[in-house]
Amino acid sequence: MTQSKLYIIEDDATIVGLLKKHFSQSYQVQEVQDFRDVLTELTAFSPDLILMDIGLPYFNGFYWTERIRQTMTVPIIFISSKDDEVSAVTAMTTGADDFISKPFSLAVLEAKLAAVLRRVQQFDSGHRQFEGFTLSLDGLLTSPTGQIQLSPTETKILDLLFEKAHQTVTKEALLDKLWEGGDFIDQNTLSVNMTRLRKKLRDVDFDRIVTIRGEGYRLC
Repeated sequence: MTQSKLYIIEDDATIVGLLKKHFSQSYQVQEVQDFRDVLTELTAFSPDLILMDIGLPYFNGFYWTERIRQTMTVPIIFISSKDDEVSAVTAMTTGADDFISKPFSLAVLEAKLAAVLRRVQQFDSGHRQFEGFTLSLDGLLTSPTGQIQLSPTETKILDLLFEKAHQTVTKEALLDKLWEGGDFIDQNTLSVNMTRLRKKLRDVDFDRIVTIRGEGYRLC
């Protein structure tokens, strides 16, 4: 079985050595060599996962995450000594999939990497799952009691909620997801689509979307 590829963007040699030693048995691991040319190395290596630090030479991790997200969907997990809420929110806003503070547990980090890979591989297979419900790429939601067809906008909304199950998904994150196709969607339109989506979901006994006042939505 081919090993997944892990790319480490970190300038602390001690941490890089620790990560390489721990993960080399399960992953093909490569660390950044030239902090001025991360994208070229990244494109050549084509990793399945990225570990990203915030404080880096020349440009910080937020900068590189934004650059990567312009052309790639590879999952990015931040590992940083900055454990404040602002840093975590900024990381997620610029495109990170998760955030873990230093010092970190290798066991926890390993579990996070595995979870992110499972989500990616699950959706690459053409569908995403949440408990007994399955969402296909073409917007067909199947449950033990039946199935419904969602619109493209509804599919994008539910796809992101499935991906981030049990986490709060901000309205801004949903709008970013909806804008990927070039369609302009504002918060009012998002609210209308969310109302329609919830109404449709009742037909398959799906009532798991919770509104988090002032923030967004959560699947729980």
